[in-house]
Amino acid sequence: MAEPKRPSKNRGFYVRMRLLHNKNGRPQERSLFYRYYKWVIWFSLSLYLFGSYFVTNNNPQNKPTSLSKTHVPNSESTLASRALFESTNATLRQKSTSNSGFLKNLKIFVYDLPPNYNTNWLSNERCSKHLFASEVAIHRALLTSHVRTFDPYEADFFFVPVYVSCNFSTINGFPAIGHARSLLASAIQLISTEYPFWNRTGGSDHVFVASHDYGACFHAMEEAAIADGIPGFLKTSIILQTFGVNYKHPCQDVENVLIPPYISPESVQTTVENFPVKGRRDIFVFFRGKMEVHPKNVSGRFYSKRVRTVIWRKYSADRRFYLKRHRFAGYQSEIARSVFCLCPLGWAPWSPRLVESVALGCVPVIIADGIRLPFPSAVNWTEISLTVAERDVDKLGNILEHVAATNLSTIQHNLWDPKNRQALLFHNRVGKGDATWQVLHELAQKLDKSYNRGSGVSAELDSDT
Repeated sequence: MAEPKRPSKNRGFYVRMRLLHNKNGRPQERSLFYRYYKWVIWFSLSLYLFGSYFVTNNNPQNKPTSLSKTHVPNSESTLASRALFESTNATLRQKSTSNSGFLKNLKIFVYDLPPNYNTNWLSNERCSKHLFASEVAIHRALLTSHVRTFDPYEADFFFVPVYVSCNFSTINGFPAIGHARSLLASAIQLISTEYPFWNRTGGSDHVFVASHDYGACFHAMEEAAIADGIPGFLKTSIILQTFGVNYKHPCQDVENVLIPPYISPESVQTTVENFPVKGRRDIFVFFRGKMEVHPKNVSGRFYSKRVRTVIWRKYSADRRFYLKRHRFAGYQSEIARSVFCLCPLGWAPWSPRLVESVALGCVPVIIADGIRLPFPSAVNWTEISLTVAERDVDKLGNILEHVAATNLSTIQHNLWDPKNRQALLFHNRVGKGDATWQVLHELAQKLDKSYNRGSGVSAELDSDT
């Protein structure tokens, strides 16, 4: 006769041992040893599984609120433990292929413009190396970035790569940007004719670089820049620009992201290798650059609002100050040997010395009233630099002596964090925390300008950074 079907037992772990029947159909008697052995096995397995679960779920490294920091040891584990972490490991592998969590959520379409708008200018190698070259560096980095999309219909932003800073004057060698407005207007005419994306938003989700003295006003002299203003065709777009002040100014009256001037990361790396950031610094105060003995130049304008002239007149004979008025190719080595580096305004408030000082570990002394500094969420400027009012420049000696005697070591400790250098340098490929990465982070806060996205997405992206 067939054995009757038994009801299933609904238990998480169940072991059933069936004894063979004897020929009379009666089960054999179970010995004491057998019963003891069965309970030992049951207790051991239960204790093993419970212990594995307890250890796994009480490891602080495995808290679900910080998956990006989770570390799963490379050791043997039970099948139950591996199953428990299978989804977590998959998430970590996915995150490791991207520079940051928020990069996978941001989509940027890069227009493929004819080369006369950009790459033709690279025939002059200075185009990709001078202080305005962020327009080239950002373009290059976006081309290989994870945020780039080849489908414009899924893009959050549209990058328009026009190089306007590579037309170098044959007279003085400085970038001449008189052609900037016409070149940009031509590019916009092209993309608005061949693509529908500019016209549907009026260009509000389109991004341009204006890495010049007064940004999108495209002029080196402030009076002329203010008079010309920002071109009407750019006033609704997003401008990545080096110019920024903390008061109302016509040349920043546009949606903008403040970026640092370009300094070659390769030159910085070479200097750091020869002059370590924490090495000996035998220069107390350093400045090399244009310092006019008579501040009113041939155009009738006062260069640097007389600030550099005051510095030269008062401190050129002071042995604490290492001041040089002429160019020197190895000047970065001088920065790397200095304790304080003066960063006075020129024609515009910003200066490449600001980036070089931070990158090479010299405390920046910012002398430019009202200047706005790049990427304050990544660089805590108040902890790594000094700000001296233009009217107090004749007191520089006493100010810096006081700092040196009080909290210099604290400032240097903060300054020498490699993250500061990383945040201010552009690379040909986006690296986590570098200047282009910071630009992307800033754009992620402006997703309300995107045609495809709502204003609520920005807060979601923050959780990934």
